[in-house]
Amino acid sequence: MAKITKEAALAYHEQGRPGKIEVVPTKPHATQTDLSLAYSPGVAEPCLEIQKNNDDAYRYTNKGNLVAVISNGTAVLGLGDIGAVAGKPVMEGKSLLFKIYAGVDAFDIEVDEKDPERFIQVVKAIAPTFGGINLEDIKAPECFEIETRLKEELDIPVMHDDQHGTAIISCAGLLNACEVAGKRIEDVKLVMNGAGAAAISCARLYIAFGLKPSNLIMLDSKGVISADRTDINAQKREFATQRTDVRTLAEAVQGADVFVGLSKGNVLSQDMVRTMAERPIIFALANPVPEISYDDAREARPDVIMSTGRTDYPNQINNVLGFPYIFRGALDTASSAINEPMKQAAVRAIAELARQEVPASVKEAYGVDHLEFGADYFIPKPVDSRLVVEVSCAVAKAAVESGVARKPITDWEAYRAQLAARIH
Repeated sequence: MAKITKEAALAYHEQGRPGKIEVVPTKPHATQTDLSLAYSPGVAEPCLEIQKNNDDAYRYTNKGNLVAVISNGTAVLGLGDIGAVAGKPVMEGKSLLFKIYAGVDAFDIEVDEKDPERFIQVVKAIAPTFGGINLEDIKAPECFEIETRLKEELDIPVMHDDQHGTAIISCAGLLNACEVAGKRIEDVKLVMNGAGAAAISCARLYIAFGLKPSNLIMLDSKGVISADRTDINAQKREFATQRTDVRTLAEAVQGADVFVGLSKGNVLSQDMVRTMAERPIIFALANPVPEISYDDAREARPDVIMSTGRTDYPNQINNVLGFPYIFRGALDTASSAINEPMKQAAVRAIAELARQEVPASVKEAYGVDHLEFGADYFIPKPVDSRLVVEVSCAVAKAAVESGVARKPITDWEAYRAQLAARIH
C-alpha cells in the first residue's frame, strides 16, 4: 500500500468541496408544481398523516433510510479526547461508509457535551429525525450508560459501534480462526489485553458463542483484572478472574490459545508469543500500531494464526464489515432495536461468508490469483459485495423472528434482490 502522508490526507479532505458528504434531492424539483408538492402547500398532507400515525414518517420521509452518527469526541480513534468538532472528519467518514457500502443515508452530528445525562437528553430530543442512531467515539465508562439508557428510552435502533462492531467482526473472525486452528471456542484459553468499551463487548459476545468465562483472563493498564482488586468498575468486575497466580501479561499468555489485543502498540513481545499454545491465535487490534506486528508474530511462531486492524496485512478486523449492513437490515424492517439475536445473526453471516468461494472481483481488487478459507483468509474482505446481501438479510430475519420489526419482510428472495440492486 502507498504510504498515507499528512499532506495527502489534508489535501483529500480540503480540495474541491471541503468534507466528504453532501445532501442531494430525491424528488423532481424543476417546476412550480414540483416545488408546490415538495413544500407549501403540498407538504401539509404528509404532515397531517404523520400526525395521525407517527409510523407514517417511514412512508413519507427519509426516516427509514437515515442514521445519525453521533459523537462527543471523547475517544476518537487512538487520538483520545480531542473534542466534538475535531472528531467531525471521522463522523463524516463513517457517514460516507454507510452510503457507499449499504446505501444508508447518514448525518454526522457532533455534540459538544461530556456530561452523560445531558448528552442523553440531546440525543433523545433529535431522535425523531432518524431511523437509527450510531453512537461513535464516546469514552468508557460513560458510553455504557449512554447506550443502555438510549436503548431503553428510544424506539429506534441504537448501537455504539466501537463496542459492538468490533465485537461482532472479531467474534466472526475468532470462530473461523478456531476452525482453522482445529480448536473449539468452548475449549480455548483466551487472554484479552484491554478492558475498555470494545473489550467488554467482545468478551460478552465471545461468551455468548461458547467461550467459558473461567477460560478468560482480561487485563487493563494495571495488569490482570482479578477478583481481589478493589480499583475496578462494575464492567471490569464482570470478567475478574479468580486466579491469583497471574498478574502480568507475560504470565497470562503462557499456554493461552488466543490473544486479543484492544489496547496499545508493542505490548506483546515475541518471547511472550513463544510461550503460547500450539497454533496460537493472535488478534492484535490496536491501530495503527498493533500489540505485536504481523511480521514479528510470524517470526516468533510460524504456526500463528494472525489478525490485525490494518488493511496491509491479511485478516483485517474492520468494523465496516458490520455496521452498514446491521443498520441496513434494521432500517429495512423498521426495527425498534438492534438486539442480541440480530448481532449474533451478523456474526454467523460474516463467518459463513468467509468459508464460501471468493469472487474473482475480490481477488482482483487485492491483486491476488488465489484466496480461500484458511490461515491467511478467515474473515471477508471489505470490498466483498456479498456482505450487503448476506449480513443485512440475516439481521433482518433475526429482527422479524425476535419481534422488533415494525415492517416484517415476507418475500426474502425479493429482499435479497433489492439489497443487491442497492449497490450494483
